[in-house]
Amino acid sequence: MKKLFATVLVLVLLLAVAAVAEPKVYNVAYLVNGNLGDKSFFDSAASGIEALEKAGRVTCTTIEMGGNDEDKPRWLSTLYDVSESGDYDIIICGTYQMPDFLKEVATAYPDQKYIIFDDNTYVGDNKNVLNLTYKQNDMGYLIGIFAACMTTDTSIPKINPEPVVGFVGGVDSPVINDFLVGFIQGAKSANPDIKVDTRYTNDYVDTAIAKEYGLSMINDNKCDIIWGVAGNAGNGAAEAALQTDKAWFIGVDSDQELTLSPDLAALTLTSGLKNIGNSIVWVIDELDAGKEYWGTEVTLGLAEGGVGIVTDKNFDKYASDATKAAVAKAQEDVLSGALTVGTAIGSNAVDPVALRESVRP
Repeated sequence: MKKLFATVLVLVLLLAVAAVAEPKVYNVAYLVNGNLGDKSFFDSAASGIEALEKAGRVTCTTIEMGGNDEDKPRWLSTLYDVSESGDYDIIICGTYQMPDFLKEVATAYPDQKYIIFDDNTYVGDNKNVLNLTYKQNDMGYLIGIFAACMTTDTSIPKINPEPVVGFVGGVDSPVINDFLVGFIQGAKSANPDIKVDTRYTNDYVDTAIAKEYGLSMINDNKCDIIWGVAGNAGNGAAEAALQTDKAWFIGVDSDQELTLSPDLAALTLTSGLKNIGNSIVWVIDELDAGKEYWGTEVTLGLAEGGVGIVTDKNFDKYASDATKAAVAKAQEDVLSGALTVGTAIGSNAVDPVALRESVRP
């Protein structure tokens, strides 16, 4: 009897060890409301999922649904199909175009888990949905440090001695102003005399307004670096820089040196990044640690790898060692907690109107 008991005990212990040693492998569906190859959000998410697959932590079915208006009915039907199948632990989708479709389907399938990245439209409405968003103020701080250091480095072509940089935002809203607050805080930290010409397109598609603003910034206020934070519309500022040959551009959300035309990419010094892939890896890490966030919004910053700045290509080519060191130091200060970046969101929000007026040229 003792021998039997001992044998059973050993088997139980072995099973327990095996259970601990082999974490759950999640079966994931990644629904792309566009196509891979965008060198932006969709590819970023795919890179994170691919890393998880290679590590044996997830299996994934990726469905490219097309990104045109005529494809939108497929977005909804595909969400219904994969949810109805019951085959997936988690269904992942993203961007501002998907929340209405996801809300409908997530409500119909309350036991299915969903992640939507870069959107917080219906946070908390569905207890089976995790909204992933990103600390654009952290990103803005790094870009501000970089821009302020670069704008007076006259050893760089197109740079004039005046400490003036530009910010072309989309809609004058808390999210866009969160980029701006970090940007101005970082710029002032690097150069207390910096001036920031801030304008809003009230549009995320048409480049004409941003180009008009960019031409005015460059010709009237001697801006030599402009950060475009207005989706495709913001790229009009890059067109203005190209036309005048007197300024540089900074991209946003993805590495725009990889997505813009060669002539515009050549004058893009760097880009602020939302690292979608890192955020998906972070979620799986948290699930493996027994931490769940369904029904909430999780906002990821530098500490979680959710945002960053491009530091190769033109950044590496044109930034001085002192500028590179300043950006690295800023990142270290945020990561260590030595520095808290202001925000335009929440109860502790900075007044963006007062801030932008305080540095207007």
